[in-house]
Amino acid sequence: MTTIKIAGVPEHFNLPWHLAIENGDFEKENIDLQWTDVPEGTGKMCQMLRAGEADIAVILTEGIVKDIVAGNPSKIVQVYVESPLIWGIHVAAKSNYKTLADLENKKVAISRLGSGSQLMAYVNADNEGWKTDSLQFEIVNTIDGAVEALTNGTADYFMWERFMTKPLVDKGIFRRIADCPTPWPCFVIAVREEVLKNDSVLISKILKIINQTTEDFKDIPSIDKTLALNFHQKVEDIQEWLSLTHWSQKPLSAKMLNKVQNQLFQLKIIDKKGTFEDIVKIV
Repeated sequence: MTTIKIAGVPEHFNLPWHLAIENGDFEKENIDLQWTDVPEGTGKMCQMLRAGEADIAVILTEGIVKDIVAGNPSKIVQVYVESPLIWGIHVAAKSNYKTLADLENKKVAISRLGSGSQLMAYVNADNEGWKTDSLQFEIVNTIDGAVEALTNGTADYFMWERFMTKPLVDKGIFRRIADCPTPWPCFVIAVREEVLKNDSVLISKILKIINQTTEDFKDIPSIDKTLALNFHQKVEDIQEWLSLTHWSQKPLSAKMLNKVQNQLFQLKIIDKKGTFEDIVKIV
């Protein structure tokens, strides 16, 4: 048995991994795939890859591209979710903010520096024609930290995946003002270079198993009810989410990588661009 450590957010996108692990699909190939939930998200997973605490991360495209350009010794081996991530823009339910325009020059809660919640705040500001260099951030680590920050006023708004945040909207804790979809596929699979060098056949097997699982995922009987139960969601919200979400079994294309890097560069999130070979490895 070879042990491989994998990290991802505790969200509905990653249920296929848990099903494949529970099903013993990796074990059959002599792979002990050890999953770690990372509620702090992409910024934290980038640190884990750098420190060797994770071999693989299922991670936001923009976050890992930024970190690889900044020296993270990892490569993107595949797109995991092809569809955009729909970021809900949330305020405290009792706040006076009613429209997106009200949030200009206001403080945004982010999980950590380099996280999707920070990078998408830049994308949203750019979409709205706001000055991106005057954005102010409050680091809150997790969604619970964001609830605290918005409720006590240490931050004004918070961007997080719309469906995962919906229970907080339903409970009257947050109010969703708008949505901001990513302009690219949302999740990719990244692997540490050292692991790719030593165990590329193993990584190839892992991808084959997860791709088989995601290909058939929507056809699993009552998968909507399973997801709703596991993630404390309403079945109709999960059904809408399933209709909008498309998993991928393909590598990241050079064209899409250019699109991501060009936008990150334009927003001054990265100060240089990496080559396709620097960032992507097809196994």
